Amino acid sequence: MRYLTARKRAEGKGASHTGTEHHWYMTVSAVGLAFLIPAFVFIVGRALGGSHADVIATFSRPVPAILTGLTLFIAMRHFAKGATMMIEDYAQGTARKMGIMFVIGLSYVLTAVGLFALAKIAL
Repeated sequence: MRYLTARKRAEGKGASHTGTEHHWYMTVSAVGLAFLIPAFVFIVGRALGGSHADVIATFSRPVPAILTGLTLFIAMRHFAKGATMMIEDYAQGTARKMGIMFVIGLSYVLTAVGLFALAKIAL
């Protein structure tokens, strides 16, 4: 005979059993973005207003290119996870499925286009 209370049986299990994993992913990506975004804004701010050759020279260097690519990738993954959670909370049925597919597809397309543009500039 098991002497488990209802609370003990439910502890650690959310509706999808991945709530803790999602929370930690969002926390870690938010902390990462807290460091990456200011550096990204500084790099883009310095390149802003320069000539075309200056901008190309800035993003041709490895550190600004890697930092920009990392910021883009992590920001889009953070966006996709957060928007998916929001859609799961507030939409139902077909709208939920279509919304999730749209958000994930949008994040992948934006990541691919951004990394392609960055590679075209950097190389």
